[in-house]
Amino acid sequence: MTDDIYYDPYDYEIDADPHPIWQRMRDEAPLYRNEKYDFWALSRFQDVVGASLDDRTFSSAYGTVLELMGDEPNTSPMMIFRDRPEHTQLRKLVSRAFSPRRIAALEPQIRELACRYLDEQVGSGGFDYLADFGAKLPVMVISSLLGVPEEDRDDIQRWTDALLHRDEGEQDMRRHHEKVGQQLWGYFARYVESRRKSPRDDMMTDLLEAEIDLDDGTKRRLTDVELLSFIGLLSGAGNETVARLLGWMATTLARFPTQRRKLVEDPAKIPGGVEELLRYEAPSPVQARRLTRELELHGEKLPEGSRILLLTGSAGRDDREYDDPDRFDVERKIDRHVSLGLGVHFCLGASLARLEGRVAIEETLRRFPEWDVVWDETEWVHTSTVRGYAKVPIRF
Repeated sequence: MTDDIYYDPYDYEIDADPHPIWQRMRDEAPLYRNEKYDFWALSRFQDVVGASLDDRTFSSAYGTVLELMGDEPNTSPMMIFRDRPEHTQLRKLVSRAFSPRRIAALEPQIRELACRYLDEQVGSGGFDYLADFGAKLPVMVISSLLGVPEEDRDDIQRWTDALLHRDEGEQDMRRHHEKVGQQLWGYFARYVESRRKSPRDDMMTDLLEAEIDLDDGTKRRLTDVELLSFIGLLSGAGNETVARLLGWMATTLARFPTQRRKLVEDPAKIPGGVEELLRYEAPSPVQARRLTRELELHGEKLPEGSRILLLTGSAGRDDREYDDPDRFDVERKIDRHVSLGLGVHFCLGASLARLEGRVAIEETLRRFPEWDVVWDETEWVHTSTVRGYAKVPIRF
């Protein structure tokens, strides 16, 4: 019987630990139906992979956040809300800003920022790992890339957090998104104009100057609206996913001190530890899609227009793909995971997220090889797409 299985992405209690429910879904209801919110959910690794690769059938054009999905393809200029060919064009235009040269050149700056924040805490006996470090680092990195003055970066973080936060039971977020988005986009619009007049060797200038050849022989650049949409996406998704990753790092390594000790004794294992963290607790565990055609899955015919949740967080714990998946093992050999997406919507900033994660763990363990979490003082971020901690007080 599967009638007693209930998964609700808006339920705070479920969100605190969805893994038992996800395991039952994988085993007993691999195609799960939620009538209350009108969605289907895929929880097995292979199903999530298949849907991620079949972007013609599993469309992003209606939105990739359940509560923001509409009945018609949206007109948003944001890349993650577009299908091919528009998505392909936009991705080509912005990919220049994430060239291997540009990302590799960031490591000294990321390390300097990490050292600055962590050095302040040496000898303190404890601090809020997220508020004092994990949430600050990605905001500083992204804002620096975009040319945001340091004194304005707290505002960027506050607007970003407000865009993603959702009160329990709240579904219609469009008015809230519009209000906060106007503040964020209005701020960045001033810097777009100044960078047009005074180009620099930075990401903003790369985005402004990027162009691609179209089939008709003409060239195309980002419009101002597309540019601002991408900056908003970058400052939101880029900041939030890395902050949540670092929150999971602090809590997971505290729960598994033997694994933490392995990283302390052999820092060469840290890149593999980052991949294991991503698999074990995906910072963005839920992606929404809409079917463009009728489709049969697990013996059920789903009509065109059905709303589908791809549970990437569940896929990372599927024992059909990983041996003993509930065991956290920094030495695990991981061929692939879906925590950073797959297919045409693979996370454009994946290499930057991995770099930030690696440097943050290296510098943390160098100063604080052991710590405990003050569990009753932790707090959660609550959204339908991003999962993790907002506060992680630690003691050492």
